[in-house]
Amino acid sequence: MVLSGLDWGIIILYFAVVFAVGFRFARKERTSGQYFLAGRNVGWFAVGASIFATNIGAEHFIGLAGSGAASGLAVGAYELSAVFCIMVLGWLFLPYYLKSKVFTMPEYLDRRYNPECRWFLTVISLFAYVFTKISVALFAGAILIKAVLGWDPIVSAVLLVIATGVYTVAGGLAAVIYTDMVQAFILIGGSVVLTVLGLDRVGGFEGLRAAVPPDFFHMIKPASDSVYPWTGTIFGVFILGIWYWCTDQVIVQRALGARNLTHSRGAALFAAFLKTLPIFILVLPGLIAYTLWTDEVSANPDMAYPFIVTRLMPSGLAGLMIAALLAALMSSLSAVFNSCATLITMDIYRKIRPDASEKRLVTVGRLVTAGIVVVSILWIPMIRLLSNQIYQYLQSVQAYVGAPITAVFLTGILWKRATGKAAIVTLI
Repeated sequence: MVLSGLDWGIIILYFAVVFAVGFRFARKERTSGQYFLAGRNVGWFAVGASIFATNIGAEHFIGLAGSGAASGLAVGAYELSAVFCIMVLGWLFLPYYLKSKVFTMPEYLDRRYNPECRWFLTVISLFAYVFTKISVALFAGAILIKAVLGWDPIVSAVLLVIATGVYTVAGGLAAVIYTDMVQAFILIGGSVVLTVLGLDRVGGFEGLRAAVPPDFFHMIKPASDSVYPWTGTIFGVFILGIWYWCTDQVIVQRALGARNLTHSRGAALFAAFLKTLPIFILVLPGLIAYTLWTDEVSANPDMAYPFIVTRLMPSGLAGLMIAALLAALMSSLSAVFNSCATLITMDIYRKIRPDASEKRLVTVGRLVTAGIVVVSILWIPMIRLLSNQIYQYLQSVQAYVGAPITAVFLTGILWKRATGKAAIVTLI
């Protein structure tokens, strides 16, 4: 894409707003509770928007649109499953989390079971965040930036990691949540505009339905389907969804920062509503791309979203779409940076130094966040070695890890007789 002056103006305005919001809250952070959990005083609207923005990364733009172009709306089952999982978070898990006043998910396992479970989950989570979440975010972001703007992916990734790290280090969770809130509506706004332009190009829903195979609009596939069997998209995805939405530090930490249980549940409801949108603003554009450029998209479905961005977005609105893509990447990175810092500071450093002052904990949290940013920058050259096959592999690894964690958390809440020994054996 060739960006106009207006496009650049929108992108510059986006960065200005994000940094202004981030540094506004940076001046307010004093205690560990304020830095890592935003003082447990955030309203439902901001928390719900942050949960949504944290979840939606650059990989969603590529993956959901690509799957939509290849198989239709069936991939939307993942998004609908998330709606129910977020409800489980709000009405089953959060009352226990908030009552125990924990900072992290491993800390909850320590209180419910034993320290071994805490150490196990801490190590597994940190490993997964650095080698899967950050890797996947940078890999997908590099593909999008290269395909849409032609920028060097390594240079772009370094700049975005540094930009994200600056306000995350300075402001902690409050800065992350409120910048996420801004970014959520930027990425929704850009995606909605693009979807409307695409539907207009193909003749609306009627034109789209007439142009794609009939089964593209079937979300429930037969059990014999090789990619989206209904048994997997209903039951299997729900098991992984409980792990991701109800026990993963990156997601749950936002809800822990809410003002009280009422606000936490309000945030869950709002986030659940927002999670219905990707079917229409991320999966549907894949079908539109398939309709407009069938041969090219069939050969490489992952290019569905870059095609529709570069070929349909008019000058002036392209800047909004670029800002939306940047928002998706930066919100995911900031969430991982902040959660890694919380895990290392509260689950490792505070365990080793239980007498550390509040000021010391905040300082360590900032230093750890900066360290994670440096590790991410050093890791960036490795994304050149990543491929779609490795990307799928990384996602599969998370699937294996998720089921036992789901079992341990669910059993711990639903069955008082569950023991620590059983929990650690299950995790291993």
